Amino acid sequence: RSSVRVLCGSNWSLVLQGQWMLEFYAPWCPACQQIEATWESFAKESERLGITVGKVDVTQEPGLSGRFFVTTLPTIYHANDGVFRRYRGSRTLEDLEGYILERKWEAVEPVAGWKSPSSIVMHGMAGLFHFSGWIRQIHNYLTGTLGFHVWISYAVFILATLLIGLLLGL
Repeated sequence: RSSVRVLCGSNWSLVLQGQWMLEFYAPWCPACQQIEATWESFAKESERLGITVGKVDVTQEPGLSGRFFVTTLPTIYHANDGVFRRYRGSRTLEDLEGYILERKWEAVEPVAGWKSPSSIVMHGMAGLFHFSGWIRQIHNYLTGTLGFHVWISYAVFILATLLIGLLLGL
């Protein structure tokens, strides 16, 4: 059984309390696959380190990856009582443990207030990422299930965008 805590849109706020290390990954990502065993070992040491180790699958949680503005994989964040810092160090077990034990995170500049995952701006960003996932599902339904040509799906979205714009304009 894994010691890594899986986070999703409904429980992500757990990272606002206590000390966390959080990895954003994708199952298809070679670099993410490479760090997986190290991340599991790091999680097994979490109780001794006084932290909680979590992970987020960006393919399943686009809203959460938008909230943290994840643009590269894997991305690792340190959180301490709602203050977030991006971890940019080496991804060895020794370096991850040293980052916590030696409190190296204190020397790292926290994420700016408006870019903090708990800010209203990033809440909106999460909504946009979630909306883009919903659009992708509709596109896949139109092209995969119904068998429409890709360009027909694009035309549907163009018409929907124009109609919504016209309605909002009225």
